[in-house]
Amino acid sequence: MSITDYDWSLIWDNREALLAGLWTAFSVAIVGLAISLVFGLFLAVLRSAPRPLNWIASTYINVFRGVPALVSVIWVYFGVALLLGVRFTVFQAGVIALSLLYSAFFAEIFRSALQAVPPGHTEAGWALGMRSSQIFFSVTLPQAVKIALPNIGSMFIGMVKDTSTFTVIGLLEVVRVTQNLVATTFQPFVLYTAAAIIYVLAAFAIDIVFRLIEGAYVRPPLGVVGRTLRARQRRTIEAIAARIKAVTPATGTVYTPK
Repeated sequence: MSITDYDWSLIWDNREALLAGLWTAFSVAIVGLAISLVFGLFLAVLRSAPRPLNWIASTYINVFRGVPALVSVIWVYFGVALLLGVRFTVFQAGVIALSLLYSAFFAEIFRSALQAVPPGHTEAGWALGMRSSQIFFSVTLPQAVKIALPNIGSMFIGMVKDTSTFTVIGLLEVVRVTQNLVATTFQPFVLYTAAAIIYVLAAFAIDIVFRLIEGAYVRPPLGVVGRTLRARQRRTIEAIAARIKAVTPATGTVYTPK
């Protein structure tokens, strides 16, 4: 039996079901990404905190980096219900499982990115009289995000792919939809090939989106986004110049940008 003997028209005939599964996978991954980024940043900050806070963060990171996604979602969906009597929906369990796992990875990504920011930038903020929180959110964090963006994109691709393991709890993502179609068409080679192609195309699309975000964030962009960012940078520079002028003696000469 050759490859041309398979019914490849099944891919087009079932495109709506497959795309619906992809949308479900993206929905779970996007919500999980938002939660993981926030919690991962919190863990990265804890890693730099005094003991025992840094021990707690380190333990969490090392534990959940070693837990497979399949085990995580089983414990969230079935284990929590057995232990605490709390039942999550399939969607909620998928989001929680991804958030628990990937927040550990994002914590290490943010930790290395924060450490890559030159310490002189923090010292300059202190010299200007900025508070530690202002320095972190206005100086350190934006630079760290710029450094972490490529790795965040790679992690998001992994999150989308890991939703394929959530078939065990019945999440109707790409692989689950493919399994259902195979049960009725008996064409596993065709349909699983289609699922693989969908994941590959999704990875390309995610990579393009994050490259565009990185380009807009790193290089001076054009158009409306560029004008907005330049206006924001101009206001920041003017505020810093005004602060310098306020603390400079009257006899001093301060250059104020026009």
